[in-house]
Amino acid sequence: MNRDFFYPRRNFAALPPKYADFETSKVVILPIPYDSTTDWRSGSRDGPMAIIDASQYLELYDHELDRESYLVGIHTLPELQPSKRGPEETVSRVYKVASELLQKEKFVVMLGGEHSLTVGMVRAFRERFDGLSVLQLDAHADLRDEYEDSKYSHACVMRRVLECCPIVQVGIRALSQEEHRFLTQNHLRPFFAQGLPLDEKEIVSALSEDVYITIDLDVLDPSIMSAVSTPEPGGMSWHEILRILRRVAEQRRIVGCDLVELCPREGPSSCAFLAAKLAYKLIGFSS
Repeated sequence: MNRDFFYPRRNFAALPPKYADFETSKVVILPIPYDSTTDWRSGSRDGPMAIIDASQYLELYDHELDRESYLVGIHTLPELQPSKRGPEETVSRVYKVASELLQKEKFVVMLGGEHSLTVGMVRAFRERFDGLSVLQLDAHADLRDEYEDSKYSHACVMRRVLECCPIVQVGIRALSQEEHRFLTQNHLRPFFAQGLPLDEKEIVSALSEDVYITIDLDVLDPSIMSAVSTPEPGGMSWHEILRILRRVAEQRRIVGCDLVELCPREGPSSCAFLAAKLAYKLIGFSS
């Protein structure tokens, strides 16, 4: 009896043990079901497992890369439970786990959950890679210093990240006046969505050699990605995103990444599949 057929494994891409063993896998999937600071549509805590479940339907051969990216090994960790003590403690927990994985030379793909989790990831990567920069694909600037009495809200994530290392923001199309002032005062120049199609060369030139990529799925147009906590009209297309990621991978070193803010109940199952395929593309580009 083919047990893989009757009992598909609940790991990324439903991989058999040969390609999903922790010790031999280059890539580690870190799912974190967390959305405690969400202020509009909750449910991104269900995003990580929705992506993992959708990933079992991926075609594992990538015709663009002409290879099966899973052959590097992709291990799926159990869900990391958030701390009940609050957002800052959850960020600290993420940092500790990411640091341990980096010590083992793993390429970490974090699946959120809300965007605040990225702070813990970047802090760990910044300790590992001195010249790190962060590429943020997002509809929102997320540069508030504090939001709803918390400096660790999803609306403050890139302000905290910027305390660690430089950032390059792409696809932004919504920000507060406070964030506009902060951008102006600090001479930061996001690649706004109003400038689509964006120049990949300019984006890459703004990045350092080692790049961490964080993708808030609301960067995509709601016509193809409605299942997010805070949707914004006028987003990027699938192929626009891939062109940027491909160019970054060709000219810089992607050292880790995350996909956040999938809120499965707010859209069709195709949204979870899109997120799974985007994660797999990132693994392929970075391998």
